[in-house]
Amino acid sequence: MAAQTRAGATPATPAADGTLTRSLGRVDLIAMGVGTIVGAGIFVTTGIAAATKAGPAIVLSFVLAGAICALVALCYSELASMTPLSGSAYTYTRGTLGEVPAFLVGWNLLLEYAVAASAIAIGWSGLFGAALDSLFGVTLPKAISAGPSDGGVINLPAVLIVAALIGVLVLEVGLTAVVVKTLVALTIGVLVLVIAVGAPHLHPGNWSPFLPFGVHGIAAGAALAFFAYLGFDVVATSAEETRDPRRDLPWGIIGSVVVATALYVAVSAVLTGVAPYSTLGNAAPVATALAAVGAGWIGKVILVASVVALTKGLLMVCYGPTRLVFAMSRDGMVPKALCRTGSRGTPVRLSLLLGTVVAAVAGLLPIGTVAELVNIGALFAFVIVAVGVLVLRRTAPGRPRPFRVPFLPVVAVCAIAGCVWLATTFEALTWLRFVIWSAAGVALYLFYGRSHASAVHGPTATALDPPRVPDPSPAPDPTPATADSSALTTTATVTTGGAA
Repeated sequence: MAAQTRAGATPATPAADGTLTRSLGRVDLIAMGVGTIVGAGIFVTTGIAAATKAGPAIVLSFVLAGAICALVALCYSELASMTPLSGSAYTYTRGTLGEVPAFLVGWNLLLEYAVAASAIAIGWSGLFGAALDSLFGVTLPKAISAGPSDGGVINLPAVLIVAALIGVLVLEVGLTAVVVKTLVALTIGVLVLVIAVGAPHLHPGNWSPFLPFGVHGIAAGAALAFFAYLGFDVVATSAEETRDPRRDLPWGIIGSVVVATALYVAVSAVLTGVAPYSTLGNAAPVATALAAVGAGWIGKVILVASVVALTKGLLMVCYGPTRLVFAMSRDGMVPKALCRTGSRGTPVRLSLLLGTVVAAVAGLLPIGTVAELVNIGALFAFVIVAVGVLVLRRTAPGRPRPFRVPFLPVVAVCAIAGCVWLATTFEALTWLRFVIWSAAGVALYLFYGRSHASAVHGPTATALDPPRVPDPSPAPDPTPATADSSALTTTATVTTGGAA
């Protein structure tokens, strides 16, 4: 007998072509979000942001980033519970603000994911090489561990890790969730170890001055740390693979932000309390801080944990764009052949295509400051989602909302203001790149998306349409003869069916 599911839940079943398999639960979603947010950034970004942006006030930077993301997550949760479809911010924007803003959001999210995945793959390659050297004394030749611009031929480890993780994504989303939960558990275990080892050696003097870069440094640190908070958007993209999306998506989105923020705050407090903030601006700040208190042995553990953290982070950042483009393809914004799914209910063609692009970029090109586009693209999408909640409350106030943003419009307005504030800390070159990429997206929409999407009336296009109001006029009563005839026909049908 099939297992019972709670009301509103959908059991995991094989998916038809063009649909995804629903097999994710609440714990899976939180693990996926935490797995993306708590990546190697917690082992690297915390120290760099403290040394160059905020000093000991990096703790407040993570609180600020987490608070803004929590506000945005509330907005995401309302729209996700109303629209249990893939595509996250793209889907919500299409239903509230129309095709053009939706395409721009999807276009910028795609860049955000692709650049993030390539950057993480390159970082994974460097840490993997360092781990091989530290643990086994094996040094990879530069020809196969760096791209042409860095003196090599190809960054082979980066290419291979992308290929391996795309293989996991192609197989089944349930397998992806199992892998992520395992790696998240290992990462959190190492972070608890870091906190336990470092806490007895806290020196309050290291927290003075607390604001060496001023109040502006808190916002600058939060903007740098914002790269990590891409994770809850990944949770939103999994809506069509969640068994009970209306109930579980809000838990996954908000829960992942809360858990990840708590971990970032705790680790950054320990690091800046154990060692002077100015010494943490290197590739291994956690190991540097703990080595200062005589726990250098943990450096090898941190190195391995960083590789694990990057692996799960890269897996989820590769997962996100496949579901985003899946939704755009199904709506006709990009070629519809990309939304075809395989026998396991996963978008095989799309996964292989995006995996090839990410592997090529990671294997051959340096990322450099282009990675800042990840942050500005995310902030753009977050602002649009918050605006969408406000618009939909006005245009469709009677639509059922399994989850409602509390204290609206204050929450949405604060989310928008927070994102805009962080965006003001980016350099002019980052804004220029954002404008150029957005202009390219507008051109693609005008030459392809507009004509192809205009004839599409798929699930995303109608997901947030106002509900139809039934005609209040009563239907005419049937004549006695018709009623009798219907009753006889029904009786005959039931009798025949029972005999059969």
